[in-house]
Amino acid sequence: MISQPILYSFRRCPYAIRARMALLYSEQPAEIVEVDLKNIPQEMLNLSPKGTVPVLVLPDNQIIEESLYIMMWALLRNDPDSWINKELTQLSNQLISENDHNFKPDLDHYKYADRFPELTLEEHQIKASQFPRKLDHLLSKNRYLLSEKLTITDIAILPFIRQFAFVDKNWFDKQDWKFLKKWLENLLASDLFIEVMKKNPK
Repeated sequence: MISQPILYSFRRCPYAIRARMALLYSEQPAEIVEVDLKNIPQEMLNLSPKGTVPVLVLPDNQIIEESLYIMMWALLRNDPDSWINKELTQLSNQLISENDHNFKPDLDHYKYADRFPELTLEEHQIKASQFPRKLDHLLSKNRYLLSEKLTITDIAILPFIRQFAFVDKNWFDKQDWKFLKKWLENLLASDLFIEVMKKNPK
């Protein structure tokens, strides 16, 4: 039996990033196992045949295979700054679902446009821009996506907007999304994000 949770992760994976951020914020200790996605270790596949990160293995052998479930597992144990706001649950779920199920495919098509020749790079870029534009509008009303306080919604979506921005950073910087760019800049400069992105996180 393991003494503490083990998180199978990949440093740049947006799903794994948000899981690591929640674990660190909630002070849930975990051994981080960096996975080579081209050579996934057999021990991880034995635990989670889906073969994608993140995967959290608990000391009681419970396995949590989805990043949002990992986030909720951590926050339900310790949520000092109230990332979970029950009054915003419906809006939060809707926005995270839109990110995960609509924006993420558009982001992948934009990032790997040569694999999806049915549209030009510019057309993929325009399609993927719809969600960031919506977020910029939300951020024109509040400091964070749903309120003046940071919530799970911001952390769940942050790594995907980061990935979107860096597909073509020069182009992104030229867009008139001042609220989104400020939000992104502030969160990427946070101690929490910097810590989880270290190659050997604590």
